[in-house]
Amino acid sequence: MSSSSPTNEKSMDAEAFREKGSDAEPINAVLAVDDEYGITPEEKKRIIRHVDRRLVLTVGALYCVSLMDRTNLGAASIAGMKVDLNLIGNNHYSIISLLFFVTYIIFQPPSTVVVRKIGPRIFITIITFLWGCCLIGMGFAQDWKLLAGLRVVLGVLEAGFFPSCVYLLSTWYTRFEVGKRNSVFYMVGCVASAFAGILAYGIMQMAGIANLNGWQWIFIVQGLITVVLAVAGYWLLVDFPDSKRATWAFLAEKDRQWICARVEADRGDVKTPPFDLKTYLKVGMDLKVWAYAMIFFNTTTVTYALAYFLPLILNGNMGFSVAQAQCLIAPPYALAGIVMYGGSWVGDKYRIRGPIVLFNTMLVLIGLPIMGFHSNAAVRYFGVFLTTAGANSNVPAAMSYQANNIRGQWKRAFCSATFVAFGGIGGIAGSLVFREQDYPGYGPGLYACIATSLLTLIIVGVLTFTFWLENKKADRGEKELESDEPGFQPGFRYTY
Repeated sequence: MSSSSPTNEKSMDAEAFREKGSDAEPINAVLAVDDEYGITPEEKKRIIRHVDRRLVLTVGALYCVSLMDRTNLGAASIAGMKVDLNLIGNNHYSIISLLFFVTYIIFQPPSTVVVRKIGPRIFITIITFLWGCCLIGMGFAQDWKLLAGLRVVLGVLEAGFFPSCVYLLSTWYTRFEVGKRNSVFYMVGCVASAFAGILAYGIMQMAGIANLNGWQWIFIVQGLITVVLAVAGYWLLVDFPDSKRATWAFLAEKDRQWICARVEADRGDVKTPPFDLKTYLKVGMDLKVWAYAMIFFNTTTVTYALAYFLPLILNGNMGFSVAQAQCLIAPPYALAGIVMYGGSWVGDKYRIRGPIVLFNTMLVLIGLPIMGFHSNAAVRYFGVFLTTAGANSNVPAAMSYQANNIRGQWKRAFCSATFVAFGGIGGIAGSLVFREQDYPGYGPGLYACIATSLLTLIIVGVLTFTFWLENKKADRGEKELESDEPGFQPGFRYTY
């Protein structure tokens, strides 16, 4: 069977799309590719599951250590770091939290271009290995300025990881397969890193070994785990489906061609045109790109605020002991894993995206007032469950919302970078909204998180109405959607 078959799918005319509706024709085209390549349903399941295991679980495991490594300040703080480095009664802790995101944001835009050029196996594993070494160095910091400087370096190294993973995942799956994969990717990282609190409590017991305090061992041990996973990732990570670079013990060439053909039939953007800086930056003229990014900013403001300050809130605001605070972090994240996978399953099955984001946001808006203002600590902890589940579930939901509504390789690369960069800006906001002077109630921080969540409701509402109008125009033959890059496939429709 010829490997050039994907190009034949581009001849499908727009009239067929207008007659059959927004999703029917791409789905039929994907099924036609299965027949053309002689792929049986059993073979299809085998290949997709193989991709899931090698790609989704590998990047999920690496994302686990990424989240753990950038958000372990809270655990280290209540394990003695605030006392040893004199972080009490000043803003040094917030500064240390914030500085990571300065370089994290600055170095993200070029990362998706670099990962396309040199490949994810080399790029992702090298930066993961180096930030693991950086984390080990943080365990030997003797003052807060050195720790802040290492956090700056950590931001440089972690900047390319998340946008590269989001970009890589979006190239392997069709539009209504990517939701569950984004969810599992984030869920593996999120749920596993949630148990970092329990892990941190165990590591704290090493206090005194080699004259190091418990918080120092948290950085050192977690850094060593990162280094080991980076080495394993070099052998397990896969490249882009259209890449000719070798991937260890993965798919046969025919299977890769089939993957490319079905993605091409679904949205017509497998082939990567030559990079052109003007074309790449022109994507920024599309306001929808910034709307997706703003949704992610709103989301990460809450998720990072929880990651950095939840141990402090549980310990200081709710009155739990240090041991209890470290261990009580995990259960809300376990619920988040259930909610995010359930939402992604519904989104993929019924081909919806906006309602999932709205549902998760409503969980946050219900949970935040309970968490912040109820008089009973147990009830406030219930609010933590709702807030954590809703905010973290919106990370993969927002990723899928964006991925389904853009087309073109370089637009996808640009959007992945801006999307995650705004997530980094949300990290800055999240590290600042819960201020030391607002302890123990943290009222301004709670109000800020409520405000960002309300803004998400407004943005999704505007996008939904816009997508509905644009799809109607396309149905009437008045325009082609997402047709900026050469060789676009006619008939694209937005998913709302």
